[in-house]
Amino acid sequence: MKHKNRIAIVTGSAQGIGAAIARKLSSEGASVVIADINGEGAAEVAASLPDALAVTVDTSSEDQVNAMVDACIGRFGKVDILVNNAAIVPFTEWDDIDFAEWRRIMSVNLDGVFLTSRSVYPHMRDAAYGRIVNIASNVFVAGTPNLAHYVASKGGVVGFTRALATELGKYGITVNAVAPGLTETEGTIASPHAEAFDFVQSLQAIPRRGLATDIAPAVAFLTSEEAAWVTGSLLVVDGGHTRH
Repeated sequence: MKHKNRIAIVTGSAQGIGAAIARKLSSEGASVVIADINGEGAAEVAASLPDALAVTVDTSSEDQVNAMVDACIGRFGKVDILVNNAAIVPFTEWDDIDFAEWRRIMSVNLDGVFLTSRSVYPHMRDAAYGRIVNIASNVFVAGTPNLAHYVASKGGVVGFTRALATELGKYGITVNAVAPGLTETEGTIASPHAEAFDFVQSLQAIPRRGLATDIAPAVAFLTSEEAAWVTGSLLVVDGGHTRH
Protein backbone atom coordinates (compact mmCIF):
# COMPACT_ATOMS: atom_id res chain seq x y z
CA MET A 1 0.00 0.00 0.00
CA LYS A 2 2.33 2.71 -1.30
CA HIS A 3 -0.11 5.49 -0.48
CA LYS A 4 -1.44 4.33 2.86
CA ASN A 5 -2.61 7.27 4.99
CA ARG A 6 -1.97 9.73 2.17
CA ILE A 7 -4.54 12.32 1.13
CA ALA A 8 -4.76 13.15 -2.56
CA ILE A 9 -6.64 15.72 -4.60
CA VAL A 10 -7.16 14.74 -8.24
CA THR A 11 -8.74 17.40 -10.43
CA GLY A 12 -10.77 16.46 -13.47
CA SER A 13 -11.40 13.04 -11.98
CA ALA A 14 -15.06 12.46 -12.81
CA GLN A 15 -14.03 10.39 -15.82
CA GLY A 16 -11.18 9.38 -18.09
CA ILE A 17 -7.56 9.66 -17.04
CA GLY A 18 -8.44 11.54 -13.85
CA ALA A 19 -10.82 8.83 -12.68
CA ALA A 20 -8.23 6.14 -13.47
CA ILE A 21 -5.63 8.03 -11.41
CA ALA A 22 -8.03 8.44 -8.51
CA ARG A 23 -8.86 4.73 -8.54
CA LYS A 24 -5.19 3.77 -8.71
CA LEU A 25 -4.23 5.98 -5.76
CA SER A 26 -7.21 4.69 -3.79
CA SER A 27 -6.26 1.09 -4.50
CA GLU A 28 -2.84 1.85 -3.01
CA GLY A 29 -4.31 3.22 0.21
CA ALA A 30 -4.90 6.92 -0.40
CA SER A 31 -8.02 8.84 0.51
CA VAL A 32 -8.93 10.83 -2.58
CA VAL A 33 -10.75 14.08 -3.24
CA ILE A 34 -12.59 13.64 -6.54
CA ALA A 35 -12.63 17.20 -7.84
CA ASP A 36 -14.41 18.09 -11.07
CA ILE A 37 -16.64 20.71 -12.62
CA ASN A 38 -19.01 17.80 -13.24
CA GLY A 39 -20.27 17.38 -9.70
CA GLU A 40 -22.60 14.50 -10.48
CA GLY A 41 -19.80 12.53 -12.14
CA ALA A 42 -17.46 13.31 -9.26
CA ALA A 43 -20.02 12.01 -6.78
CA GLU A 44 -20.38 8.76 -8.75
CA VAL A 45 -16.64 8.13 -8.75
CA ALA A 46 -16.33 9.04 -5.07
CA ALA A 47 -19.17 6.67 -4.18
CA SER A 48 -17.22 3.81 -5.77
CA LEU A 49 -14.14 4.38 -3.61
CA PRO A 50 -13.53 3.99 0.13
CA ASP A 51 -13.15 7.22 2.10
CA ALA A 52 -13.37 9.52 -0.93
CA LEU A 53 -14.77 13.05 -1.07
CA ALA A 54 -16.47 14.60 -4.11
CA VAL A 55 -16.03 18.33 -4.68
CA THR A 56 -17.51 20.37 -7.50
CA VAL A 57 -14.90 22.85 -8.70
CA ASP A 58 -14.02 25.03 -11.65
CA THR A 59 -10.24 25.09 -11.42
CA SER A 60 -10.07 28.42 -13.25
CA SER A 61 -11.79 30.05 -10.24
CA GLU A 62 -9.51 31.02 -7.37
CA ASP A 63 -12.40 31.05 -4.89
CA GLN A 64 -13.60 27.61 -5.92
CA VAL A 65 -10.10 26.16 -5.81
CA ASN A 66 -9.53 27.52 -2.31
CA ALA A 67 -12.89 26.12 -1.23
CA MET A 68 -11.88 22.71 -2.63
CA VAL A 69 -8.66 22.68 -0.63
CA ASP A 70 -10.51 23.90 2.48
CA ALA A 71 -12.96 21.00 2.05
CA CYS A 72 -10.05 18.57 1.82
CA ILE A 73 -8.41 19.95 4.96
CA GLY A 74 -11.74 20.03 6.77
CA ARG A 75 -12.42 16.37 6.00
CA PHE A 76 -8.93 14.84 6.17
CA GLY A 77 -6.79 17.37 8.02
CA LYS A 78 -4.04 17.53 5.40
CA VAL A 79 -3.18 17.20 1.74
CA ASP A 80 -0.17 15.15 0.65
CA ILE A 81 -0.74 14.79 -3.08
CA LEU A 82 -2.09 17.04 -5.81
CA VAL A 83 -2.67 15.74 -9.32
CA ASN A 84 -3.54 18.53 -11.74
CA ASN A 85 -5.46 16.68 -14.43
CA ALA A 86 -8.36 19.02 -15.21
CA ALA A 87 -8.11 20.37 -18.74
CA ILE A 88 -10.04 21.41 -21.82
CA VAL A 89 -8.97 19.52 -24.95
CA PRO A 90 -10.16 21.51 -27.98
CA PHE A 91 -9.83 20.65 -31.66
CA THR A 92 -9.75 24.02 -33.38
CA GLU A 93 -8.07 25.08 -36.61
CA TRP A 94 -5.63 27.96 -36.23
CA ASP A 95 -7.81 30.30 -38.32
CA ASP A 96 -10.66 29.82 -35.87
CA ILE A 97 -8.77 30.54 -32.64
CA ASP A 98 -9.57 34.02 -31.37
CA PHE A 99 -8.36 35.56 -28.12
CA ALA A 100 -11.48 34.55 -26.20
CA GLU A 101 -10.93 30.91 -27.16
CA TRP A 102 -7.22 31.20 -26.33
CA ARG A 103 -8.00 32.54 -22.87
CA ARG A 104 -10.69 29.91 -22.28
CA ILE A 105 -8.13 27.15 -22.73
CA MET A 106 -5.40 28.90 -20.73
CA SER A 107 -7.76 29.67 -17.84
CA VAL A 108 -8.26 26.00 -17.08
CA ASN A 109 -5.19 24.27 -18.49
CA LEU A 110 -2.56 26.67 -17.14
CA ASP A 111 -4.18 29.11 -14.71
CA GLY A 112 -5.87 26.18 -12.98
CA VAL A 113 -2.55 24.43 -12.40
CA PHE A 114 -1.16 27.59 -10.80
CA LEU A 115 -4.23 28.15 -8.63
CA THR A 116 -4.41 24.62 -7.26
CA SER A 117 -0.67 24.42 -6.65
CA ARG A 118 -0.69 27.77 -4.90
CA SER A 119 -3.61 26.73 -2.72
CA VAL A 120 -2.13 23.43 -1.48
CA TYR A 121 1.35 24.87 -1.08
CA PRO A 122 1.05 26.29 2.48
CA HIS A 123 -0.25 22.97 3.78
CA MET A 124 2.51 20.96 2.10
CA ARG A 125 5.15 23.46 3.17
CA ASP A 126 4.08 23.29 6.80
CA ALA A 127 4.10 19.50 6.67
CA ALA A 128 7.51 19.48 4.95
CA TYR A 129 6.07 16.98 2.48
CA GLY A 130 4.20 17.04 -0.79
CA ARG A 131 3.82 15.47 -4.21
CA ILE A 132 2.48 17.53 -7.11
CA VAL A 133 2.00 15.89 -10.50
CA ASN A 134 0.80 17.95 -13.44
CA ILE A 135 -0.73 16.21 -16.43
CA ALA A 136 0.85 17.66 -19.55
CA SER A 137 0.61 16.07 -23.02
CA ASN A 138 2.90 14.65 -25.66
CA VAL A 139 1.50 17.26 -28.05
CA PHE A 140 4.07 19.56 -26.46
CA VAL A 141 6.74 17.33 -28.00
CA ALA A 142 4.90 16.56 -31.24
CA GLY A 143 3.42 19.99 -32.06
CA THR A 144 0.13 18.38 -33.07
CA PRO A 145 -1.97 20.40 -35.56
CA ASN A 146 -5.33 22.06 -34.81
CA LEU A 147 -4.38 22.39 -31.14
CA ALA A 148 -2.22 25.51 -31.02
CA HIS A 149 -3.72 26.89 -27.81
CA TYR A 150 -3.77 23.46 -26.18
CA VAL A 151 -0.14 22.80 -27.15
CA ALA A 152 0.83 26.20 -25.75
CA SER A 153 -1.03 25.56 -22.51
CA LYS A 154 0.66 22.19 -22.02
CA GLY A 155 4.04 23.71 -22.81
CA GLY A 156 3.28 26.18 -20.06
CA VAL A 157 2.49 23.30 -17.71
CA VAL A 158 5.89 21.73 -18.43
CA GLY A 159 7.70 25.02 -17.85
CA PHE A 160 5.75 25.73 -14.67
CA THR A 161 6.51 22.22 -13.40
CA ARG A 162 10.24 22.80 -13.75
CA ALA A 163 10.07 26.22 -12.11
CA LEU A 164 7.87 25.07 -9.25
CA ALA A 165 10.15 22.11 -8.56
CA THR A 166 12.95 24.62 -8.04
CA GLU A 167 10.85 26.77 -5.74
CA LEU A 168 9.44 24.00 -3.55
CA GLY A 169 12.20 21.41 -3.29
CA LYS A 170 13.60 22.96 -0.12
CA TYR A 171 10.28 22.22 1.60
CA GLY A 172 10.29 18.51 0.78
CA ILE A 173 7.80 18.95 -2.07
CA THR A 174 8.42 17.32 -5.44
CA VAL A 175 6.81 18.57 -8.65
CA ASN A 176 6.72 16.48 -11.82
CA ALA A 177 4.71 16.20 -15.01
CA VAL A 178 3.30 13.25 -16.93
CA ALA A 179 2.68 13.61 -20.66
CA PRO A 180 0.16 11.10 -22.01
CA GLY A 181 -0.30 10.43 -25.68
CA LEU A 182 -3.67 10.04 -27.35
CA THR A 183 -5.66 8.02 -24.84
CA GLU A 184 -8.97 6.23 -25.21
CA THR A 185 -11.41 7.89 -22.82
CA GLU A 186 -15.04 8.89 -22.89
CA GLY A 187 -13.99 12.37 -23.96
CA THR A 188 -11.68 11.43 -26.83
CA ILE A 189 -14.07 8.84 -28.25
CA ALA A 190 -16.81 11.49 -28.40
CA SER A 191 -14.54 14.09 -30.06
CA PRO A 192 -12.80 14.56 -33.43
CA HIS A 193 -9.69 13.08 -31.80
CA ALA A 194 -11.29 9.65 -32.19
CA GLU A 195 -10.46 9.78 -35.89
CA ALA A 196 -6.72 9.98 -35.12
CA PHE A 197 -6.32 6.70 -33.24
CA ASP A 198 -5.36 4.53 -36.20
CA PHE A 199 -2.81 7.05 -37.47
CA VAL A 200 -1.27 7.65 -34.05
CA GLN A 201 -1.14 3.93 -33.37
CA SER A 202 0.89 3.48 -36.56
CA LEU A 203 3.51 5.88 -35.17
CA GLN A 204 3.81 4.22 -31.76
CA ALA A 205 6.45 1.69 -30.79
CA ILE A 206 3.67 -0.25 -29.04
CA PRO A 207 0.92 -0.63 -31.66
CA ARG A 208 -2.27 -0.42 -29.64
CA ARG A 209 -4.54 2.25 -28.23
CA GLY A 210 -3.46 3.93 -25.03
CA LEU A 211 -5.82 3.50 -22.11
CA ALA A 212 -6.40 5.63 -19.04
CA THR A 213 -5.11 2.73 -16.95
CA ASP A 214 -1.79 3.03 -18.79
CA ILE A 215 -1.33 6.56 -17.44
CA ALA A 216 -2.34 6.05 -13.82
CA PRO A 217 0.64 3.89 -12.74
CA ALA A 218 3.11 6.57 -13.87
CA VAL A 219 1.32 9.11 -11.71
CA ALA A 220 1.17 6.68 -8.80
CA PHE A 221 4.94 6.23 -9.01
CA LEU A 222 5.66 9.96 -9.00
CA THR A 223 3.35 10.50 -6.01
CA SER A 224 4.96 7.69 -4.01
CA GLU A 225 7.91 7.51 -1.63
CA GLU A 226 9.85 5.68 -4.37
CA ALA A 227 10.02 8.93 -6.35
CA ALA A 228 11.42 11.04 -3.51
CA TRP A 229 14.53 11.87 -5.59
CA VAL A 230 12.61 12.73 -8.77
CA THR A 231 11.51 16.31 -9.29
CA GLY A 232 11.24 18.76 -12.17
CA SER A 233 10.88 15.87 -14.60
CA LEU A 234 8.61 15.20 -17.57
CA LEU A 235 7.62 11.54 -17.94
CA VAL A 236 6.18 10.84 -21.39
CA VAL A 237 3.69 7.95 -21.37
CA ASP A 238 2.61 7.47 -24.98
CA GLY A 239 3.59 3.97 -26.09
CA GLY A 240 6.66 5.32 -27.83
CA HIS A 241 4.81 7.75 -30.10
CA THR A 242 7.44 10.36 -29.32
CA ARG A 243 10.92 9.03 -28.56
CA HIS A 244 13.53 11.27 -26.97
